[in-house]
Amino acid sequence: MTILVAYVPRPEGQAALDKGIEIAKSRNERLVVVNASAGGRKEDPSFAEAHDFERVQKMLVDTGLNTEIKQFVRGKNAVEEIEALVESLQVSVLIIGLRKRSPVGKLIMGSVAQELLLSVSCPVLAVKFLG
Repeated sequence: MTILVAYVPRPEGQAALDKGIEIAKSRNERLVVVNASAGGRKEDPSFAEAHDFERVQKMLVDTGLNTEIKQFVRGKNAVEEIEALVESLQVSVLIIGLRKRSPVGKLIMGSVAQELLLSVSCPVLAVKFLG
């Protein structure tokens, strides 16, 4: 089985990654980390830049686990990319990070976390950033 972490380069993404590593170690499961962006916008805060991507890759290597990191920028949104991975891999759990947002912020910006909770066909663990 595979643990899938939806990673964004923010504190909530790091919280999800940390929890994913912890669970993968305890279950001795493969860990796949995905960062996805539709692209097109000049500054997408969910897109991991090269320096962050390299830091995550080093962190994964240091765990000694069977890991893989994927980054998609091909026109699909993050929800579509993650749904496709859940369907193509044997995912035991999807781990996502949450941050506090105002009700208006959720209404205007939508919520990737909410879409994932409602759409994927595997258990979802939502990790709240407490910083």
